Amino acid sequence: MAVEYSCCGMGFIIHIVVIVFLVMFAGLMSGLTLGLMSMSLVDLEVLAKSGTPKDRKHAAKILPVVRNQHLLLCTLLICNAAAMEALPIFLDGLVSAWGAILISVTLILLFGEIIPQSVCSRYGLAIGSTVAPFVRVLVWICYPVAFPISKLLDVLLGHGRVALFRRAELKTLVNLHGNEAGKGGELTHDETTIIAGALELTEKTASDAMTPIAETFAIDINAKLDKDLMNLILEKGHSRVPVYYEEPTNIIGLILVKNLLTIHPEDEVPVKSVTIRRIPRVPETLPLYEILNEFQKGHSHMAVVVRQYNKNAEQPASNPASKSAYGRSPLICCRLS
Repeated sequence: MAVEYSCCGMGFIIHIVVIVFLVMFAGLMSGLTLGLMSMSLVDLEVLAKSGTPKDRKHAAKILPVVRNQHLLLCTLLICNAAAMEALPIFLDGLVSAWGAILISVTLILLFGEIIPQSVCSRYGLAIGSTVAPFVRVLVWICYPVAFPISKLLDVLLGHGRVALFRRAELKTLVNLHGNEAGKGGELTHDETTIIAGALELTEKTASDAMTPIAETFAIDINAKLDKDLMNLILEKGHSRVPVYYEEPTNIIGLILVKNLLTIHPEDEVPVKSVTIRRIPRVPETLPLYEILNEFQKGHSHMAVVVRQYNKNAEQPASNPASKSAYGRSPLICCRLS
């Protein structure tokens, strides 16, 4: 096609203005496609509710636009394609066919793809908030074409649902914040440890948090609270001490150390004369959350974990002293902490 407009004429200037507009418009559509479509609804909801004042304002403007993601995607791509297809038409009137191809490819690649997407990937929230009203107008203009295509995508791919984090992903996210503690991150090591522990609590059972009975300090019910035993109790520093009968595996209750304040070691009061509180027994497979709920009721802050054998399986022989006072299976630990 021959060149129709010479330099500096009115037609030439109009074509230049249209070309610049098409390149900028295509770049804006390309940048918004990356900037808006890369924002998950979860991230926007979080920013809208708990971000900085500026982020909350931006997210509130963007959320209504991106809720129908397929419709937004179709609108942006249709507008982008229309601008890129129209660009060579106006270039043909200024340069030769080969020149139009080279110039259009260069302009689209540099100013319509690379630069806009680089900028929008970094400042997508602010840019998306600024042009949100303009995007609404484009959605309305392209609606007759974009809506059927978006509905087809909804049928084939499903509606864009809120992708919530899985437990493992949340834990990894918290650990990443913990690694940045002291380097500008807002969460401290203690906070990330507590959050990670709470996320792991559902997957853990009593056997994961117990103190083995061999490592537990306990006293015999037939022992006497003499000077040596009282010093040993104080040395251990526990607020509660399990009490067993004859064998450490036969835990029958616990005593509160604060109740021993009125006892004189010279009197050698038997342990059985002190108030022995009931200690609950829980199976080793009981989830920690259920145990925590029981502890929060205030009845006890310590529990005995017992191993429960399969009724159909042959149980190993053991002497009566190794059984609990309630006829349960042998103890494998005597406290949870």
